[in-house]
Amino acid sequence: MFMRFIYKRLSAMAGPRPVVLSGPSGAGKSTLLKKLMKEYNNVFGFSVSHTTRNPRPGEENGKDYHYVTRDVMKAGIDKGEFIENAEFSGNMYGTSKAAVQDVQAKNLICILDIDMQGVKNIKKTDLNPIYISIQPPSMEVLEKRLRDRKTESEESLQKRLNAAKNEIEFSKKPGIFDVVIVNDNLEDAYDQLKNAVLE
Repeated sequence: MFMRFIYKRLSAMAGPRPVVLSGPSGAGKSTLLKKLMKEYNNVFGFSVSHTTRNPRPGEENGKDYHYVTRDVMKAGIDKGEFIENAEFSGNMYGTSKAAVQDVQAKNLICILDIDMQGVKNIKKTDLNPIYISIQPPSMEVLEKRLRDRKTESEESLQKRLNAAKNEIEFSKKPGIFDVVIVNDNLEDAYDQLKNAVLE
């Protein structure tokens, strides 16, 4: 049944319908995404975003992000090479058209991991993805997760928490997301994510 779904999708359009995964930093998007990519690496492809921020320990250029300078990123945006872009905590982030096309060219379902600004930008395009929001069970849990990472200054942490409040409010607006998943229990959240993207 699953493969029939894939073939049906492929025959209906140039490439399978992309999936937009959004939610505040610390909600568990990356963890869920890694799980999904590991289990279904021949079905999904991850669109690698561009960023001007420095890599965190363990991150690889071209795998986690394309790490570029601000000038390179601005030039690409000016040339219309990006589907969406946003600025957060003094760093630029964005999804290039090429990154999505690379995944679709392999006949994989492209997954985009983007923030609220990115979702708003993609709503203005003809990409037509499935929109999924990953939410923390509460602001308290989110704050604990972010503090436990020990990767943020207090100022940066407060910015992330403020952005998270706005993202959670935004996700409640009708018609923005097709599916909202509260990541309280990782296995439950993962099952919900699988059901949403494999439907």
